[in-house]
Amino acid sequence: MYGKLETRTFLAMLVGVSLAFVLLMKPFFGPIFWAVAIALIFHPVRERLAKRVGDRPNLIALLTLMICMVIVVIPVLALVTSLVAEGLSVYQKIQAGELRPGEYIDRVNQSFPAIEAFFAQFGMDFAEVRDRIVNAFVGGSQFLAKQALGFGQNTFQFFLGLALMVYLAFFLLRDGNKLVDLLIRALPLGDERERLLFAKFAEVTRATVKGNLLIAIIQGALGGLIFWILDIQGALLWGVVMAIASLLPAVGAALVWVPAALYLAATGEIVSAIVLTVFGVVVIGLSDNLLRPIFVGRDTKLPDYIVLLSTLGGIAMFGINGFVMGPLVAALFMAFWGIFIREFGEVPATAEHDVHPPATETQQSEKSGPG
Repeated sequence: MYGKLETRTFLAMLVGVSLAFVLLMKPFFGPIFWAVAIALIFHPVRERLAKRVGDRPNLIALLTLMICMVIVVIPVLALVTSLVAEGLSVYQKIQAGELRPGEYIDRVNQSFPAIEAFFAQFGMDFAEVRDRIVNAFVGGSQFLAKQALGFGQNTFQFFLGLALMVYLAFFLLRDGNKLVDLLIRALPLGDERERLLFAKFAEVTRATVKGNLLIAIIQGALGGLIFWILDIQGALLWGVVMAIASLLPAVGAALVWVPAALYLAATGEIVSAIVLTVFGVVVIGLSDNLLRPIFVGRDTKLPDYIVLLSTLGGIAMFGINGFVMGPLVAALFMAFWGIFIREFGEVPATAEHDVHPPATETQQSEKSGPG
C-alpha cells in the first residue's frame, strides 16, 4: 500500500513538473517548433554529410545549419523585410489617396454588371461586399505598416528568437537521434507505437513545411513574376499574398490573380488580362498538381477539406505558425486513430477461437466417421 502511494505521488509530481516546464517554454514556442522543423527537414542532409565527413557530430551539425541558413533563413528574412516595406508603402499611398481600392472595385462592377447580379442571386448586397473587401485591404496594409513600425521597437526580441532557433537547431541536428531514443524509453506507449508516431511526425512535418510551403513559395514567385511583367503595382506584395493563399485548398492563388485579371479587362487592357488568365490557369494552377506529388507525396496528403479546416483552425490557435501546426495536428490525429483502428478495431485470431466453443467428443467422433 505504501509503495503504491509513493508511485502515485511521484507520477503526480512528474505530471505537475512537466506541465510547469511546458508553461515555462511557452514564450519560446515559435523558435522551438521551427528548430525542430529545421532538424527534421535537414536530417537527410545531415546523414549525407555524416557519410562523407565521418564521426564528427559538431562539424556535421554546423555544416548542415550553415546550408539551412543559406537556403532558407537568409532568403526568408530578406523576403519578409521586403514584404513589410512594401506593405508600409501601400498603406502610405492609401492614406495619401494615391491608391483607392473602392474605385477599382467600382470600375470592375461597371464593366461586368453580371458580378453584382451573381451576388444578388445569393441575397448578398454588392455594396456591402465591396466595403468588406476595401476594409480587408486597408486593414491588411495597416497591419503590415504596424509590423514595420513595431519591428524597430521589437528588434531585440526578434533576433533573440532567431538566435534561439538557430542555437536549438544545432543541438537537435547533433543530438536528435539520441533525444528520440530517450523519448521512446520514457514514454509509456509501447516502443513500436512510439517509433511509428515519431516517424509519422517527422514525415508530416517534412511534407507540410518542405512540401506545402515550398509549393506556396513557387506559386507566389510565379504570381509575383507575372504581375511584375504586366507592370501591376505591388508585385512583391501580391506575390506573397498569393503564396499565403496557395496554402488554402479550393481557394489558392486564384483569390488574387482572378480579381486582377478582371480589373485589367475592365480598364481595357484585354491582352494583359488574357495573358494573366492563361498564366494563372496553366502555370500557377497546374503547378500544384504537378509539384505536390513530388514534394509532399501521395501517402501524406490529407483531404482538401481537412487541410482547409486545420489550416484555418491552426491560424486561429497558433497564429502565423498555424499554417504548419494545423495540418500537422490533423495528420497526427489521423495517425493516432489509424493505430487505434489497426490494433484495437479488429478481432484478434485468438478471440475468434474463443467465440466458438470447442467440439464435444461426440461431435468429434461424428466428424471423423467410423474408424
